[in-house]
Parts: sequence; structure tokens; C-alpha cells
Amino acid sequence: MFLRLLFVLLVMLNIVAGAWLFLGQPYTHVPPATDPGVPELRLLSELPAQAATAAPAVVAPAPTAPTAATADASAAPRCLTIGPFDTPHDLQQARNALATVATRMRSRQEQVAQSRSWWVYLPAPGNRAQALALTRQLAAHGISDYFVVSSGDQPNTISLGLFKDQDNARKRRADVAAAGFPARVTERTETVPQYWLDLVTTDRADWRPLIHADGVGSHSMSCF
Repeated sequence: MFLRLLFVLLVMLNIVAGAWLFLGQPYTHVPPATDPGVPELRLLSELPAQAATAAPAVVAPAPTAPTAATADASAAPRCLTIGPFDTPHDLQQARNALATVATRMRSRQEQVAQSRSWWVYLPAPGNRAQALALTRQLAAHGISDYFVVSSGDQPNTISLGLFKDQDNARKRRADVAAAGFPARVTERTETVPQYWLDLVTTDRADWRPLIHADGVGSHSMSCF
């Protein structure tokens, strides 16, 4: 009786052990995570050492052709001043005309001494009575067109005329000097404004076809 029970117990133990071995592995019958033919996703740490350390190939971008703006930027800058212009209106017209060829512009005004006329005169004697006596001597020698200066910084000076042309002034002085009078010629000047346009452009730009004002020129200057 005891042997029979022992036999039955051993058979049951074998059945339990087999069931545990067959059913006790939770991942044995788990279906694959990917569809057939799809590569399995693997962690970087699971790859072989050589594959994990291989760096991806870098493709260098193809060189691009220079654009028109790049070509213009490579042109050497040139700085110059243009003028003089007689009026602010002439200056503004020049600014408008050169806007297409200049990268920077600025306007300037300068005060310059300009010849107004040439004055022929006799230096003032000691007093007005002597000046009047001198004019009578001029008349006696056939010299007319004179007057005695009565005010200003040269009183009693005898004016013999103002001339726009220097040659005419010299001729008048020579005629009076030939009669024995120490006539002199001096230039009368006045301060007038002149207007200039400074600009930065390229060495290929030409401003001349765009400006039509008379007497306007240019020269190089330091860039600003």
C-alpha cells in the first residue's frame, strides 16, 4: 500500500514540475513585436561595438555661384566731393540724380570770398578840402567820372570807378596815371556761399552723365 502511494506521489510531482517548466516562462510564447520582413528596433547599447561607434557620413553642400549683390559688394568704394553748386536747388537736384550710384551722401556749405569788382581810386589826402582840390586838378586834365568818398572806412578817397572786368580797371588806372595822378586798383570781394555734395560710390560708377550744372567738378576725399 505504501509503495503505491509513493508511486502516485512521484507521478504527481513530475506532472507539477513539467507544468511549471512549461507554463512558468512568461515570455516564451509572446508573439514578435514587428511584422514579418520589418527590421527589429534595437537599442544603441545592443549593437556591436563597431556599428555603435561608426559616425554617419557628412555630405558637403555644393558651392553656390556668387550673386549680383556679392559682385557689387566686392567693388572698391570711392569717396569724392562734387561741386561747387550755386544754389541749394542745384544741390538737391544733384542729390536726386546721384541716388542710384551713391551708397552714402552728405551736403556741405562753405563761405568763400568771391571777386565782386575792381576799384580804381586815388588815396585820400589829409582832409576833405584837399580832396576837393584834387578833383579840380583831375577835371583840368580832362578826367571825369569821379567822386569824393564821404563815409565809411576810407573818407576823402577819390573814387575813379568800379569795373567788373579787371582789364578795364587797369586801363582806367593807366589813363589817370598818365596824367600824373597816383591811381591804384584794388579788388573788391564779398563772401558768398558755395554748396558741395560728398558721396561714397564704387570705382566703376561715373557721376558726370548725371550732372548737367555748369562749372561743377570733383576731387577725391577721405571717406566718411
